Amino acid sequence: MAKTETMIINMGPQHPSTHGVLRILLELDGEVVVKATPDIGFLHRGLEKLAESKTYHQCIPLTDRLDYVAGMSNNLAYVLAVEKLLGIEVPPRAQAIRVLLCELQRIASHLFWLGTHAHDIGAMTPLFYSLRERDEILFLFEMVCGSRLTPSYFRVGGLVEDLPDGFEAKCREFIKTFPSRVDEYETLLTKNKIWMRRTQGVGAISAEEAINWSLSGPILRASNVNWDIRKAMPYSGYDNYEFIVPMGKNGDVYDRYLVRLIEMRQSNEIVRQVLAKMPAGEVKAENPQVVYPPKEKVQESIEALIHHFHIASEGFPVPEGEVYTSIESPKGELGFYLISDGSGKPWRFRVRPPSFINLGALPRLVKGMLIADVVAIIGSIDIVLAEVDR
Repeated sequence: MAKTETMIINMGPQHPSTHGVLRILLELDGEVVVKATPDIGFLHRGLEKLAESKTYHQCIPLTDRLDYVAGMSNNLAYVLAVEKLLGIEVPPRAQAIRVLLCELQRIASHLFWLGTHAHDIGAMTPLFYSLRERDEILFLFEMVCGSRLTPSYFRVGGLVEDLPDGFEAKCREFIKTFPSRVDEYETLLTKNKIWMRRTQGVGAISAEEAINWSLSGPILRASNVNWDIRKAMPYSGYDNYEFIVPMGKNGDVYDRYLVRLIEMRQSNEIVRQVLAKMPAGEVKAENPQVVYPPKEKVQESIEALIHHFHIASEGFPVPEGEVYTSIESPKGELGFYLISDGSGKPWRFRVRPPSFINLGALPRLVKGMLIADVVAIIGSIDIVLAEVDR
């Protein structure tokens, strides 16, 4: 009887589909994966410990360095946690703008995922198409805050400032044309026989297993689990908008693709509703101890200048206590757990990153699959290693 031996190879961190900083030890029997062991930590920066030496305000720019293709979502999850500790009520207009920008960010994140995922599998054209639309969203972000990737536009108590003139008109132009662009992606991929053979039945996971692995986001909903924090535990006024939560049936790579495609269409619809219902009013809470004074006042009033300097240099004290707040980020449940000792800096700063949790299921997803399927499965999880390693 012939005796076979397994072979162990490295996939990554230099492999294009592993995003540069993920190493996977694959144990192979021929081309079949027997075992997979993710090796992470190449991008660890000690962000959670670093945040404990910063004021609550100074922590905001740290958060959009986590999932750097969804900076607005990271900012929102963090400021919601601090606002919960402080008991601050954000004005309706600021909440609406937050929802608008986070849904645009969800579309941009999914577009980047779609292009790179398709490119990993061998389809080059969708990358050019998806980056074309993503650039339009990034230009909108640039109008709002001057930054395309790391916005830091949300503040504890509201926003830096109101939307600029011309933003809403540009945004309406985008949401008007975007559905037809999604149709183009579907023409390229959805019924493409090569795409279907590379994705259908690959990396499937049942609803029960997905829940047991604590998966969240599109990967969970693709396994036919109806869980979306925007619906289950609405925040920032999401209960004021109508949208559906797309779900798959088979929990495979193909269903994850379809779920994200529908999510982009739904996010586009949410943005349309926000623009239609946009309330007037202030974009900052009335809380002088926490919220920066308007720039024009800082330039003409010594009291406002002192106030501004005090918050910037020393921060603001936060009542003792602990809080956990989570949102539905493009990749799943993104949560921040904060403990305050009553000072101006967090005593404990902990992130619940969806990329890290979802990546944990990779060994289960790739077991028994071919080595070529590993690339498709990694892409379907949609991870950002800066969020995995922190």
